[in-house]
Amino acid sequence: MIRQKRKITKQRGTRTNGGGVVKNRRGYGNKGGRGKAGAGKQHWTKTVIENKNYFGKHGFKRPQKMIKKVNPVNISYLEEQSDALIEKGLATKEGDAIVIDVTDLGYDKVLAKGNINKKLVIKSPKFSESAKFKIEEAGGEAVEL
Repeated sequence: MIRQKRKITKQRGTRTNGGGVVKNRRGYGNKGGRGKAGAGKQHWTKTVIENKNYFGKHGFKRPQKMIKKVNPVNISYLEEQSDALIEKGLATKEGDAIVIDVTDLGYDKVLAKGNINKKLVIKSPKFSESAKFKIEEAGGEAVEL
């Protein structure tokens, strides 16, 4: 049968509103603790259902010295800055080609974003395949160090 009145309305006027002894609703002990308290004991079922990986170690963290950080540069940036690099002495002009060593600029890989129209000879430890293709297509050269 469906309840006609809300339970709390029916409980009004009683001392504890169906909570047993007055002490029962006092503090957090009756609720089983605050926050994640009892996650491994009285609230274990809830823990298993909601957050299976709450306990224990999962996976591993790689040591930082093992992670090689790559500092890349795009060919579009090198083309835009080529004249400024010649003025600063970080690049040289040999004939009609501009020679840029990206390790002097603090980079260690050349990527292929953007287009290239100038003839550039770029020296770098690493190149992406598409960067090599674009450099050579423009009449330049990709030299791996």
